[in-house]
Amino acid sequence: MTPFTVIQEGDGPSRIVLSEPTGSTAEVLLHGGQVVSWKNEKRQEMLFMSNKAIFRPSKAIRGGIPICFPQFSNLGSLEQHGFARTRLWSLDSSPSPLPPVNNQSTLDLLLKSTEEDLKTWSHRFELRLRISLSAGKLTLIPRVRNTDSKAFSFTFALRNYLSVSDISEVRVEGLETLDYFDNLLERERYTEQADAITFDGEIDRVYLSTPTKIAIIDHEKKRTFVLRKEGMPDAAVWNPWDKKAKALLDLGDEDYKTMLCVDSAAIETPIVLKPFEEWKGRQELSTVSSSYCSGQLDPRKVLYGFT
Repeated sequence: MTPFTVIQEGDGPSRIVLSEPTGSTAEVLLHGGQVVSWKNEKRQEMLFMSNKAIFRPSKAIRGGIPICFPQFSNLGSLEQHGFARTRLWSLDSSPSPLPPVNNQSTLDLLLKSTEEDLKTWSHRFELRLRISLSAGKLTLIPRVRNTDSKAFSFTFALRNYLSVSDISEVRVEGLETLDYFDNLLERERYTEQADAITFDGEIDRVYLSTPTKIAIIDHEKKRTFVLRKEGMPDAAVWNPWDKKAKALLDLGDEDYKTMLCVDSAAIETPIVLKPFEEWKGRQELSTVSSSYCSGQLDPRKVLYGFT
């Protein structure tokens, strides 16, 4: 099985397509090293992509799974969410050997610091991303290596734009009772009081010390995303709602209704790497059809019951 194919359409960016035997696919751009599509075996799109997304060099793409490095949001002096998502990545010609998995399609990408990057962030690094597609599952393994002679620190996130049927019918389980920073209230720290997160307005939070498993339950589609993560203890949750959506040029006015960002992240405690040290994270996105129990979803089954 060929691991991936490269498709070039007109003067647009070339797309790398991964596929696996059950029929699911993922599309990745070298621009930003960004996954821009993930379709299940029924050809249903799992990731949100704005219909006004801008596919141009040095512009961030609104949708899919952008990579925030070496800075999350505006928590530093760099451009919003850092520069990795606007750079041109390359295929990694010498990826580290990881154990092979049957019926899995894998792509290895690499971003190295350039002289231009060093002007704004004076640290030499190599950022690698392994993207693996298997039946019902999309796995991303980011790795950052310090190739400099001095230590550096960074924050990091995989921003997952999930496609949902109706944001007001979605609930997130696994973040209850946790502390979070509320970016709408000057990053004040609060404790989540609800037994699940539901949505009726703009939300922009970073939940701290989160579990390795979070469930995003879409009542209308009877579908649950399960987000598993390692090495990224925080989880950012974002939806711009109507006013902010209208203010964002690359987002349709109604797009907020069919998207939700739940990110795997390392934000509260920056990652510190000494020279030649490497950090590694891991994220698995999978979907299960939601089980009904006396008319209610039973998220406990999703979070604790089965893998």
